Amino acid sequence: MKGLGELIDKLKKLDSIKMYNEDFLLTWEKSQEEIEAVLTVADILRNLRENNISTKVFDSGLAISQFRDNSTRTRFSFSSAANMLGLTVADLDEGKSQIAHGETVRETSNMISFMADVIGIRDDMYIGKGNTYMREVSKAVQEGFQDGVLEQRPTLVNLQCDIDHPTQSMADLLHIVNYFGGIENLKGKKLAMTWAYSPSYGKPLSVPQGIIALMTRMGMEVTLAHPEGYELMPEVIEIAKENAARSGGKFEMTTFMQDAFKDADIVYPKSWAPFKAMERRTDLYGNGDFDGIKCLEKELLAQNASHKDWECTEEMMLLTKNAQTLYMHCLPADITGVSCKEGEVSASVFDRYRVELYKEAGFKPYIIAAMMFLSKVENPVEIIEKLIENSTPRFFK
Repeated sequence: MKGLGELIDKLKKLDSIKMYNEDFLLTWEKSQEEIEAVLTVADILRNLRENNISTKVFDSGLAISQFRDNSTRTRFSFSSAANMLGLTVADLDEGKSQIAHGETVRETSNMISFMADVIGIRDDMYIGKGNTYMREVSKAVQEGFQDGVLEQRPTLVNLQCDIDHPTQSMADLLHIVNYFGGIENLKGKKLAMTWAYSPSYGKPLSVPQGIIALMTRMGMEVTLAHPEGYELMPEVIEIAKENAARSGGKFEMTTFMQDAFKDADIVYPKSWAPFKAMERRTDLYGNGDFDGIKCLEKELLAQNASHKDWECTEEMMLLTKNAQTLYMHCLPADITGVSCKEGEVSASVFDRYRVELYKEAGFKPYIIAAMMFLSKVENPVEIIEKLIENSTPRFFK
């Protein structure tokens, strides 16, 4: 990792002012300099913490978390990030709130936002719903602030929606940047984003979509591989194509896992559900057709089972560029013979990369903290220099 002074010098050259008082909902809504600013601030915060310097920029305040789907890594990463900056986490449990009684989005958003500085939302279950919901919350708190109901306008962080998983893809990018020694070294690197077999159904599309949309901006050669029928959202495919053309990278698609793995510098085998099936699932839930949902689940499990050969094995890894090829996963992975009978990755491959996988996950708290920081701090360099000048110990040894 670069030295602290070098990181601060880099941040000074990056234009991130438009991130102030703004949400972070989709990576492709942010400029290249804003993306690099998040990565740089994340590395700075990590550097400060490793040197026992407090990164608290808040004396008080709340970070509201709303998880409409299960989570381990992102939930704890959000809590860690909030604590790192000095905010207290308050979790909105919809089952224990008035939401269950029909409270509107506008009312809920304002009621949870008193003394709140940040809201983190995960809503990835239904196509066409998650990102839309986040924007409804954003609009409601903006109106609450303008009407004088809220003394501050909480900014939103997308902790995963139906379209994108920005905190995951950004953490993955920071891991890759550190692994290869700098963002300038990513151009021309081949990344294989491939579907892999899972004995479960309905995994979100937002991870592979987030990866192809972000990594194509770095001048990387991104190959998306999946069996026929496991397509992603067409609009995200177009974004990946446009990004690759703009950055001088490549974006290719194939229906053969081996093609994607061949000479790859990075492999990311991960299961996801077919886009069309997820659309059907959303409609079925919307209509309360639970028998239809059971039939769809049975259909998708059978479809998955016909592609058990889509597994990241030692033989597949031999197709990659060299011994330094990086295996990545957002976790939890379906590990053959460990967490399931047959899955996404063989136990030997997973075990060999376990430390790197944990490092990959470890970047997420810093990425989320950086997103929060840049949305709440108007002059990030000035505040970081004050933190260094004060050098308040995070803990007294």
